[in-house]
Amino acid sequence: MNSATLAWVVLGAYLCGSIPTAYLAAYGLKRVDIRQFGSGNVGASNAMRLLGKGWGVAILLFDAVKGLVPVLLVLHVCLAADASVQRYALAAALAALVGHVFPVWLKFRGGKGVATGLGVMTALLPLAVAIALPVFILVVAVSRYISLGSIVAAALLPGLFFINHTLPADCELFAFVCIACIFVIYKHKSNIRRIIAGEENRLGEKRPEMPAKPV
Repeated sequence: MNSATLAWVVLGAYLCGSIPTAYLAAYGLKRVDIRQFGSGNVGASNAMRLLGKGWGVAILLFDAVKGLVPVLLVLHVCLAADASVQRYALAAALAALVGHVFPVWLKFRGGKGVATGLGVMTALLPLAVAIALPVFILVVAVSRYISLGSIVAAALLPGLFFINHTLPADCELFAFVCIACIFVIYKHKSNIRRIIAGEENRLGEKRPEMPAKPV
């Protein structure tokens, strides 16, 4: 791997991932700092409570594109002929995910990585995502917990990896998938506590507009 190329890949993917979609939408539409609303999370779920389902879905899709595009550009356009293309793609995937969760524009306080992780994994593991996504939808439909659907889908991906990949041939990719999924689940630790306590917000419920509680 060329260090200069790697640096550009990481920087570009991080900046793409760090675009604070939910924050910009909430401020642009309602002049509200989304960090002071609901859960305080700068993500699609909290934006849905503030702006409605339509905007919530749009923000989710855009956040997914933030992860999808940098990885696809590396894999199929910019570095497709490079012998280290997969490593560059993994670096881009990690940087985009980190950018969403720790955006420099919001003092490194961003979302939980679900939507951007979806985009990243779609670029790297399209078949696994095609199976995990309906499971996510089913879990959310039954439980009405978006967070639970996200946790279940993230937990499934390392196992679904083996549908069309093997070890040790794809060990670097598998290591990334495991680390990314564990990280996303870890970021939902407060949601897990609220689900257990019966305090987690369900899809369709609205919280009062008040300063966010620590998460």
